[in-house]
Amino acid sequence: MKRLVVLGAGESGVGTAILAQKEGYDVFVSDMGCIKDNYKEQLTAHSLAWEEKHHTEELILNADEIVKSPGIPGDAPMVKKAVEKGIPILSEIEFAGRYTDARMICITGSNGKTTTTSLIFHILQKAGFSVGLAGNIGRSMALQVATTSPEWFVLEISSFQLENMYDFRANIAVLLNITPDHLDRYDYKMQGYVDAKMRIIRNQQPTDYFIYWKDDEYIEKELKKYDEKAHLCTFADERKEGVTGYAENGSFVLTAPADFTMTVAELALQGRHNVRNSLAAAAAALAAEVPEQTIREGLQDFRGVPHRLEKVGTVDGVHYINDSKATNVDACYYALDAMTTPVVLIIGGKDKGNDYNEILPLVKEKCRALVFLGADNTKLKDFFRSTGITIADTHSMKDCVEACKALAHQGDTVLLSPCCASFDLFNNMAERGNMFKEMVLNRAK
Repeated sequence: MKRLVVLGAGESGVGTAILAQKEGYDVFVSDMGCIKDNYKEQLTAHSLAWEEKHHTEELILNADEIVKSPGIPGDAPMVKKAVEKGIPILSEIEFAGRYTDARMICITGSNGKTTTTSLIFHILQKAGFSVGLAGNIGRSMALQVATTSPEWFVLEISSFQLENMYDFRANIAVLLNITPDHLDRYDYKMQGYVDAKMRIIRNQQPTDYFIYWKDDEYIEKELKKYDEKAHLCTFADERKEGVTGYAENGSFVLTAPADFTMTVAELALQGRHNVRNSLAAAAAALAAEVPEQTIREGLQDFRGVPHRLEKVGTVDGVHYINDSKATNVDACYYALDAMTTPVVLIIGGKDKGNDYNEILPLVKEKCRALVFLGADNTKLKDFFRSTGITIADTHSMKDCVEACKALAHQGDTVLLSPCCASFDLFNNMAERGNMFKEMVLNRAK
């Protein structure tokens, strides 16, 4: 009996353990932190062995394979010891992919992943496809493989998950963009992050599709290094040579994988970045042979995703928008670019090697005030002090919302678009966004 050790007992880890047990593995789960009660209950219900708050080497380094949580870096001490012993390290997606014949639509990129993934899933569901939603969103892919048999998976895949994928194949791969993010994970070297993103096309075959943004700084240059066999479909902001999808003069146009047109005004998601996401989603749906009318309806009635330019409400004439998913500078750029009123911008959190120069022109053009929200806002204060824009320094959501209330004028927009990860003050970006919404809505009562 092969032995599989799972490092990290979160959504992906517990799902992997359940699938591995079903497939006949001897399974052990180890987490250096505290395992949440609901995951303990699942492990216990399946009679799976687990430990928390420490790693027992003799129970881990005897594994035939290890599946690690994507949040665990490759230089973690136990991972390094396993690599030294020659034990293969896999991602949940790699492991789960062995045990399903489902076709895979895989979406990655620095920004827009969740929106595009959710939109594609919405369209496929609308078309009546048997489809699972997984990866960085939804339920564990491994658990779904263990308990259901969808014919398709739509997967949002991060660079962390791509690092440990080897034989997995994306039938339809979507790469939205590559902009600086998670550089602290890659020794502050952009090439390491780029290499991880490009793994999305690994193992593609001539019957597959690769959909990408043609104007990206890195993708086409990197493609020259690969023997990419799939059909190439590109999208851009305007019609130009080599582009198969664009939005120009109010028209939304695709010429591949099939001809498709509608007006930009019909799209449920507005703003330049969302038009790009919609182009990518429509191309993926066409590649999956979804009927054109269903795609049109899906693009028209999609309701968006929480924490991505989510309208919270208007209080005392001030509009509040929750964009907590904007955990890098490029995402904040898109959010600011979409604003049409003066902005009180909330930024801050766990810095990942950010360069704020990209948003500086938009900050100067659109922001009435900046409210920093983080455990340590020194880098932000040092960078933005020279702008002359009013600044508030806060270290809790309560103080942050109060500062925004004091700084915003009637008709302004308070935009939570932090540029940073949430882990300094919050468990995750969802907790940050939900706390923001709760405090704003409580003010409205």
